[in-house]
Amino acid sequence: MATDIAFAVAVLAAVGSRVPLGARLFLLTLAIVDDLGAIALIAVFYTQGLSLQWLAGATGMLLFAWVLQRRRVRATVVFVVLGVCCWFMLHESGVHSTIAGVAFGFLTPAWSLLPPQQYPGVANRLVGEVSERTGDGVLTHDEHALNHGTLREIGRLSMETQAPLDRLEYRLAPWAGFVIIPVFAFANAGLAIPQVSPAVWLADPVVLGVGLGLVVGKTIGVFGAAWLAVRAGWARMPAGMTDLHLLGVAMCAGVGFTVALFVANLAFSTPGLVESAKLGIMIGSAVAGVLGYLTLRLFSRPA
Repeated sequence: MATDIAFAVAVLAAVGSRVPLGARLFLLTLAIVDDLGAIALIAVFYTQGLSLQWLAGATGMLLFAWVLQRRRVRATVVFVVLGVCCWFMLHESGVHSTIAGVAFGFLTPAWSLLPPQQYPGVANRLVGEVSERTGDGVLTHDEHALNHGTLREIGRLSMETQAPLDRLEYRLAPWAGFVIIPVFAFANAGLAIPQVSPAVWLADPVVLGVGLGLVVGKTIGVFGAAWLAVRAGWARMPAGMTDLHLLGVAMCAGVGFTVALFVANLAFSTPGLVESAKLGIMIGSAVAGVLGYLTLRLFSRPA
């Protein structure tokens, strides 16, 4: 676990118009759910020395944030402070603190205070007030003060037409994409190639287990579960997506990197086993990406 969104989507982008939009959306959704599953797995299976007091405090932070969300509190800084406190308490409780990010992702308000369709009418009315005060070419001290308040109100409404979750995502995306993820990847991807023949380290059980889990296990799991769900009538295939598209996307889902390296560092305490796991992740991800690309390229027609 889990599917690396950036690399998996890059494989689909390389295939081009042969992949329908529905297949791309399916992969994105799968990768997000996959990340959530990996974080839940980390929280459950890599928790050591559980402290109920700290865990109760973290739960209290989550409940407080939920109450503020229901009361329609909009100040982003409040949720940031609560999130940092929750992260620290989870860290001290023994539960892996990454779960705090998932929880606050769900708790951060995802709706705007002012519906976007109402914004033009409200903004035009406020702009009209400013125009009336400056229409005679003379701006008195009182009119200047009124304009200052009106312009601030326009700015506040412009901001509140976006949901806090959207604003945070927009502000954090460059930092996450160009700073945090590259630093995380480089810090965890240090790989020492064994000084033996490839036949020896390819037969290593950890390398094989991780590599086959990504290439074979992920393909069978994703394709099999989705195929059965469609055949049983529990779900339907996205528009334009066929079983071959599903198979290719399931193979691309085996491209794991950042979270997979993170789990490997938690799962193994012996340095040699960590290196074997990293080698399995690299090989498995490369093979899964190539197989997914070839399947979509060779067996799909351009749109």
